[in-house]
Amino acid sequence: MKINLLHVTFDMHIGGTEQVIKNLVEATDKAKFNTSILCIESPIGPFGKILSKKGYQIDSMSRKEGFDIKLIFEIRKYVIRHKIDVLHCHQYTPWVYGVLASILTGAKVIFTEHGRFYPDRSSWKRKYVNPFLIKLTDHVTAISKATKQALVDYEYIPASKIEVIYNGIAELEGNITASQQLRKKLSIPEDTLILGTIARLDPIKNHRLLISSFARAQKKHPKLMLLIVGDGETRSNLEGLAEQLDISDMVFFTGFQANPVDYLQLMDIFLLPSLSEGTAMTLLEAMSLSKPCIVTDVGGNPEIIKDKVNGLVTLSNDENMLTAACDLLLKDRKLRKKLGDAGRTQFEKKFTVQNMLKNYQKIYQ
Repeated sequence: MKINLLHVTFDMHIGGTEQVIKNLVEATDKAKFNTSILCIESPIGPFGKILSKKGYQIDSMSRKEGFDIKLIFEIRKYVIRHKIDVLHCHQYTPWVYGVLASILTGAKVIFTEHGRFYPDRSSWKRKYVNPFLIKLTDHVTAISKATKQALVDYEYIPASKIEVIYNGIAELEGNITASQQLRKKLSIPEDTLILGTIARLDPIKNHRLLISSFARAQKKHPKLMLLIVGDGETRSNLEGLAEQLDISDMVFFTGFQANPVDYLQLMDIFLLPSLSEGTAMTLLEAMSLSKPCIVTDVGGNPEIIKDKVNGLVTLSNDENMLTAACDLLLKDRKLRKKLGDAGRTQFEKKFTVQNMLKNYQKIYQ
């Protein structure tokens, strides 16, 4: 008999958490599970529309501001009507509503924490409420050891109750021909090395540090370009910074790209200078394409990249270290190859969607 599995989340817009849910839904064994998604906010978002077109059931509700008691009863009715066996709640707020809605329905509850706000904080309410919610929860997972520790420190959840399951992605298939065509389209000379990143343009991703470090590295390596894939609230400020540093001609803002694999394939070095991270999906994508990576020592980054083993790790918000790391890789082609290959090996070992799915399906069953 199939297990009725429901993923409960905010919505299915483009983002790391949503990508994980999408990967899980598409890879879950259809012979064993009926998988669906319930968004507590509307609209369902681009990923939701993609999955809906593929035939997956996706429904949404409209959460009100504040604590929406009515939403609890709406989710409860949904769980009973669809005979849900397992609620997999993603992030804190969907968990709170999901676990309260599941009381006395017979449904089991899983809570997955995908990442934390920066700077992290707690509240006296959570100190008293969360121990009660944990008693009603069958399993808690976190996407990194750092995220697990944050649940212990800020959500008062015992470490013994939290299992770490790293995010996983399907292996990317780089298309050399498409990337070469993109290079021509962007008018990038063949002898130009490309630094790049893929992330929403948000202060937490610290693109300012990336641009400042690039400006310094470019003075030593004139044939260098920076590719920034993504869009967001800081774009105009970042473009202004590039102009101020007189490097506008060498920094290319692509805007949002639904499928950025060709841009990633173009990059000689992938950078992730974030102030906070869980398990960055774009980092895993870069590793799957054997790209040498430079990351900051925050969140799950140092659990994925070991300094000088399968990439380089710098201190958070340290322009000197990031510039030096870029310089080291830019002048050493063999080191780029060595670290890129080691990153690929680590990806295959720990960060495939099959590995992630195996761990979650064990819990579901």
